[in-house]
Formats: sequence, structure tokens, C-alpha cells
Amino acid sequence: MCGIVVMRSMGGRVPVERLPGAVTALRHRGPDQQRSWSSSDRTVAFGHARLSVIDLTSGDQPISNETGDLHLVANGELYDYEEIRNELAGRGHRFRTRSDSEIALHLYAELGVAAVHRFRGEFALAIWDERNRMLFAARDRFGIKPLYWSVHEGVLYLASEVKALFAAGVPAEWDVESYATGGYILRDRTLYRGIHQVPPAHVLLAGESGMRLLRYWDLDYPSAAGSAAAGEQELVEEVRERLVDATRVRLKADVPVGVYLSGGIDSCAVLGMAATLAGRTLDAFTISFPHGDYDEAPVAVETARRAGARFHEIEVSDERLAASYREAVWHSETFSFNAHGVAKFILSRAVREAGLKVVLTGEGADEIFAGYPPYRRDMLLYNQQGQDAAVVAGLLEKLEAANRITYGLTPRGGGERDSSFVTRLLGFEPSWLMHQAEWFLQLRPLLDGEVRERFAACDPIRMFLDHVDVQGQLAGREPVHVSLYLTARSTLPNYVLTTLGDRMEMAHSIEGRLPILDQRVVEAVVRAPVAMKIRGTTEKYLLREAMRPFLTETVYRRPKHPFVAPPFIAAPAGSPLRQLMEDTLRGSALADLPFFDRSRVLAFLDEAARLPEAERNRRDAILMEILSLTVLQEHFTPASSRPEPVPVPV
Repeated sequence: MCGIVVMRSMGGRVPVERLPGAVTALRHRGPDQQRSWSSSDRTVAFGHARLSVIDLTSGDQPISNETGDLHLVANGELYDYEEIRNELAGRGHRFRTRSDSEIALHLYAELGVAAVHRFRGEFALAIWDERNRMLFAARDRFGIKPLYWSVHEGVLYLASEVKALFAAGVPAEWDVESYATGGYILRDRTLYRGIHQVPPAHVLLAGESGMRLLRYWDLDYPSAAGSAAAGEQELVEEVRERLVDATRVRLKADVPVGVYLSGGIDSCAVLGMAATLAGRTLDAFTISFPHGDYDEAPVAVETARRAGARFHEIEVSDERLAASYREAVWHSETFSFNAHGVAKFILSRAVREAGLKVVLTGEGADEIFAGYPPYRRDMLLYNQQGQDAAVVAGLLEKLEAANRITYGLTPRGGGERDSSFVTRLLGFEPSWLMHQAEWFLQLRPLLDGEVRERFAACDPIRMFLDHVDVQGQLAGREPVHVSLYLTARSTLPNYVLTTLGDRMEMAHSIEGRLPILDQRVVEAVVRAPVAMKIRGTTEKYLLREAMRPFLTETVYRRPKHPFVAPPFIAAPAGSPLRQLMEDTLRGSALADLPFFDRSRVLAFLDEAARLPEAERNRRDAILMEILSLTVLQEHFTPASSRPEPVPVPV
């Protein structure tokens, strides 16, 4: 994995002199080599910060093709590259490196934009096509690798992180509308005005006449009437084979590969497969918390022992969370409602200190195999199939009782919410989406008066659904599949894969690889009927059965346990965590943040300390979001001015 910067003039020359600073801002993503290239007419420039994992000696970027009219920068990994390379060489292509990234250049030479369909992996890349005066950029199907864009003073900028855009001269300004209407988490917006994401599974094309975004792939769930195509055992075996193959290709590297390990099915399955395939002892890294409800280390160590892995337990104390909090937020560039991202930041640092550059992780399983409790709630509510209402009510109560940590993060009582639009459009209320609506309602009273007044009538959920192809992708689908689709296209790339994935790993130059989010795995799981994802009240049933040969009995039977850190507000007064929250929120940066009414936030904070534990913990999630935004204000000092926005291509 690496960091990339792209400048494409929409008329005139690009400010090449700013490129070194932008690349330097990404040095943590690529400490091994920083290089740049610009076209002879200075209308295009590329910068690259390299983390060398494949082809350590000749894989530096930017890379040009043999005729010198195509130029590439890439972040990520493309799998099956050796087979594709041999295929291309057989047709006369000449390669300058032995890296995986170079195949993209030659596939594009043959297929143009359609080459993206042959890219398998985690990637964000850009190619300058000199003959056709076209910039082609692409992001992987799930948004594992980040790619941001902005147009400023007639120049299109793209970069792996927002801070590189700031270093290139794009103004740092808060986007108040995006925050107040949920665009930062639901609609591929960012917290910063004029800075957008290239959405997952999209390409960006910028030619002489302008730019546009095109989707090249989607999660095509079957209709409710046509989702039972294969037999159960056949489907289990197919998913197992595809997961094993996805793990196999992700073990390919010219440096050692380790595994992130929790007590959940996802990472335990990844370690089990990797240990079977690797033919050597692997290193497994686990976070442990000094709080019983949050600690998964005892389950993880059992899995590591079964896999014959070297077990590394990384103790994350309250003191370590507090000490690393500000730096982790700087790397994330976005809000967080819990310190779990900080814990991943500490974990990644330990992996780097152990001498590794690459880890396999289990992210994405909950959003693909239906792991979260709200999906099970949807199953109970909308796939009852003649069940007794009293039985369903009892199961719903048990579901909430068994997942008190997850439900404890969901704000309640924020005000009256109108879900009639959602019901009319979708035919039901997705539970996770209603939780998101509750979140916005809880935040609204804390907003600055002017912001509250301007956006009081806005419905963030409606604005989100207005950006979704409801008729094409959701109509006629099972309710659980609708919920899975919506999370995979919003909170998965915009929160999970950022705050708990790429950004915390790359903060310490660690490349994360995600076998469960392999395209071929996901396409098989998408076809599976809902009953293969949730069986009764058991989540991720298909994953459990497919991975059973690689799991301990403990993990196979263990219910979903969320990865969250202990709440800051629950820490004793005067402890590092409480002190960090108190000092930051009572400091001057909160007053400079344009989103909130400072007096209301402080009253909310003071009142939280006097509430019962369950309600106090719910408030902690809101306070953590405000805390992280306040820290971003300290780091980037974005302005709150509101210039005319750059039109977003449709």
C-alpha cells in the first residue's frame, strides 16, 4: 500500500511546486520511496509515496509504459497479477517492473476504461492517457483504499488522504451542510467543503471537456423470489473455496505477512485459513482491554494456539488510549464515536515495531454475512413467516439483552422521528437506518443555533436514500438484503474501512489485506438466501458453516461481540480518559468548531456524569463524536466560511 497524489489542470498548468509537500504529507503511507512525475506541458503531475511489499527493488512509481504515453500511480494490491502479466507478455507487452501495479497500465492500454473489470484487490489508482488527454482514476469495489478529489483554482486534485490535498493548496474549510445532514457518513461526502470521495466501485474520468464519475460494479442481490438457486451444502463449499483462494492470493508478498486476531469468527477464520496455507508460523496480534466486557484476548489466544501462531497480546490501557488519541484522530481525518479506532492505531504500531508490513484482517464480514444485531432484528420483524407475535417479541427482547454493548451505543430519546418516507419507499424500516436517524435526532439539540435553524427541516435519511438506486438495486429484495446493501454503500467505506481499517494501519505503514471483501467471495455470498445468512437468531450462519474446519468450537458457537473500546465517560474522574475529554471539550477549540453550541455541549457533558450507566454510555458515543471533531479543529484549523461549492458530477 502507498499514498498517491494527482494534479490535472482543467486549463493552464498545475502547481508542480506544491507536489513535494503533498507527497510528504503521505510519507507515513509510503516511507520507502517518494517520487514524482509531470507531463512535458505541466498539465498533469503525479506523486507517489511507496511502501514496498511486492518487487522491493524495481517497483518504484510513477510507472510509464514502454511507449511512454501512459503513466500510472497506484495504492493497494492487485491479485492474480502473475497470471495476467504472463498473458499480457504473451501478447507483446514489455514490463519495466515485477510489481503487481504495472498490470493496470497494460490492461488499460488494451481495454481502456473497461480494464477496471479485471482489477481484483484493494486499490485506488490513476492513469494519465497522453494520447487521449484523459485522466482515468479508479477505486476498489468496497472502498477499502481511499481516494479523495477536489477542484480548486482550475486544477483537479486527487489524493489518498485529505491532508495531502490541504498540503497541495486546497483550502481547509468545514462543510457544515455535510455534517448537519449526515453526508459525511452516508453519502460519500467528507467533513471538508469542496472535498469529495471517489465512491467505491467507481471510476473518475477527466478529459479536456470536464469530468464524470461512472459506477463499474455493484452488489446485485437477487429478488426475494429468486435467491435459493443452490443447495445449502453446495453453497457452503463454494464460499469456503472462494475464501481460501482469497486468503491464498493475499499471502503473496516479498515481506512477512501477519494476522490481526480478535475473538470473532471473522479474524479467527482468516488466521485458520492463513495458517493452513502458509506452511510456516504466522504472527497473530490481538488487542486486550483491562475491562472484562470488552476483552477478547482469552478467546483469541485459544485460536492462535490451535493455528500454531506466535501470539502477540497488545494491552491497551486507558492511559495508552488517552496518550494516542489525538494522533490517531489526525490520521483518521474524520469523527469517531468510540476509541476503537485508537486501539487499532496502537495495534498497528505494535505490528510495525515487530518488523511486519502486511497483515490480513477480517473487516467486512458483518456487512456481507449479516453479523450485526440490527440485521437479526430485521429478520425477526420482516421475515416472520407466520410466527407467533408473542414469540417474536420475546426473541427481540432477548436479542437486545444479549447485545447490550451494541445497543448501548445507540442514542435514544432524541425526539420524535417520522419514518413514513422510508416505509413508503422501501416498504419497511431498516433497523440500522433507524438507529442512524436516532443518532441525528440526539445530536440536533447540541448544534449551533444558526446551523440548527438552517437544517431543522432536513431529513438526512431521505437525502441518503435519494442518492441510492432504489428501483434498480432494492425493489423486490428481502429486507435484510436491503439493509446489507445500504450499509455496504455507506457506513462500511465511510467509517469502518477508514476509522477501523486503512487509516489506522497506514498511520504506521502497515498494509491491511481483506480476504472476506474479495470480489469473488462477496458475489457468492450476495446470491445466498437470507436464511443462509441468519438462521434463527444465529448471525453469519453461512460464514460459520463455511469456516467451521478452521475454527475452534468456542468461536464457532460464539455470538457476535462488537469491537469497541471502554467508554471515556465511564472512566473515574481525574483518569487520563476523563481528563482528555473534559480538558478538550472545555478548551477553546470547541468554540471555534462551527457545528455546535458550546454551552449545550458542556451541559450535556455535565449531566452525563450523573446518569445511570446505560444512559451514560449512550451519551459517551455522542460526546466521543464531538471530542474527535474538536481534535480535528485543533489539528487542521479549518475555516467555517462557506464559498460557492464546486458542482459534483452525477
